[in-house]
Amino acid sequence: MLRDLNRDDPQIDSVLGVVDAVGPDILLLTDFDYDVDLMALDVFAQRAGYDHYFAAPPNTGMMTAHDLDQNGRMGEPRDAQGYGRFSGDGGMAILSHWPIGAEMRDFSDLLWRDLPGATLPVGWPDEVISIQRLSHGGHWIVPVNAPGGPVSVMAFSSSPPVFDGPEDRNGLRNRDELRLWSAVLDGTFGDPPDAFVVLGNANLDPVDGEGFSATMSGFLADPRLQDPQPKSRGGLEAADAGQSGDPATDTADWPDDRPGNLRVSYVLPSADWKVIDAGVYWPASDEPDAGLLGEDGLLAGPHRLVWVEISR
Repeated sequence: MLRDLNRDDPQIDSVLGVVDAVGPDILLLTDFDYDVDLMALDVFAQRAGYDHYFAAPPNTGMMTAHDLDQNGRMGEPRDAQGYGRFSGDGGMAILSHWPIGAEMRDFSDLLWRDLPGATLPVGWPDEVISIQRLSHGGHWIVPVNAPGGPVSVMAFSSSPPVFDGPEDRNGLRNRDELRLWSAVLDGTFGDPPDAFVVLGNANLDPVDGEGFSATMSGFLADPRLQDPQPKSRGGLEAADAGQSGDPATDTADWPDDRPGNLRVSYVLPSADWKVIDAGVYWPASDEPDAGLLGEDGLLAGPHRLVWVEISR
């Protein structure tokens, strides 16, 4: 990735073009590989025009000595704390035009069993339960010193609720990864943050697709936060047949039958923010910048950038 960041690369150029078109003051990247010296992130930040950035080691690719997926083999990507082919595979990163504070809180090492009310797969051996972390990628609360006052960025990247068996390992984990934020706001893990924004890939649609959709819809209805329901004309144009949710709110362009377009990425400000505007960067075919995403719309990947403009 570092090599590709230092040369012309169509996918990276498309991603940078989307970031430039939207111009967020605070940006969360998911599925961004982590290296211990943050060399790749430093180059990306320079190219995208950000002076401040933060990343920490993700659970993805953090190999264990156990057969976590119980398939009789060890040392495979699904035997890492979060699916990953190598250490740092598919991490997270925060970029900001404003300074990032030092008092970051990291819940990424919280064991799944230690979340109040956790539901773990039936029949899992004790040696797996004793080491399995809840977070697939990570859960951070990162303070950003914005001009109007600090904002707490509650960043996360969750398991996809698929690619498992009847034990529903990934579906149950995905649900509890979202429930962790509810527990944080309840004060279960210390004082809840003020002036926060929940920001990340929940990998869960409130209506369509697999997973515990009711948990997502319930979280969106939490009075402590607000859902601006960002939309795009492109998502509406690409609606799948039989879709129950509003396709204009979709944030990922996946094949119609596996699993179809879904709303999985979210920007959810706390209730004390004023929402000015919101959207999903998914141009319709007749919009001037549609070509930025390539002929098939997937040049920057299947996920779409979600943005919300807020003020005090």
